[in-house]
Amino acid sequence: MISLESYPNAKGFILVFTCNHCPFAKLYSKKLNELHEKYEALGVPLLAINPMDTLVYEEESFEMMQQKAKKDKFKFPYLQDDLQLAGKYFNAKNTPEAFVIWKENGNWILKYRGAIDDNGENKERNITYIDEAVDALLLNKQVVTPETPSFGCKIYYRK
Repeated sequence: MISLESYPNAKGFILVFTCNHCPFAKLYSKKLNELHEKYEALGVPLLAINPMDTLVYEEESFEMMQQKAKKDKFKFPYLQDDLQLAGKYFNAKNTPEAFVIWKENGNWILKYRGAIDDNGENKERNITYIDEAVDALLLNKQVVTPETPSFGCKIYYRK
């Protein structure tokens, strides 16, 4: 069990809703490791959360999540949201979908939500939205792009 309180010195968190089966989510294992390595030492760890319904998607079982984490050499926690509480709380729509939350006056404030990057859509410059958001926050600046559309596999919630 891991919660935000497990990281008492965290300035913020990168929360990424992801899963095992989505082709888009599969593209981001290396990038998630890079983000965690870059920002954990600066007080902004990455937590990956799997909100997928294991009754609908057999490949989203905890055992298969452990296998994926080992195979992809995850350096961050890969958490199962089996009751889909975190996914519903953040209103996560797709996998992958990222959120940056920041601690301000003892409260966690949402500073960014959306895609991890532009997935190479901008040929002149690969825009990494997470890096831009966290870098700005570490400098006590406003996030220039606080929301982007996410893409990937739709998260289906049980009622």
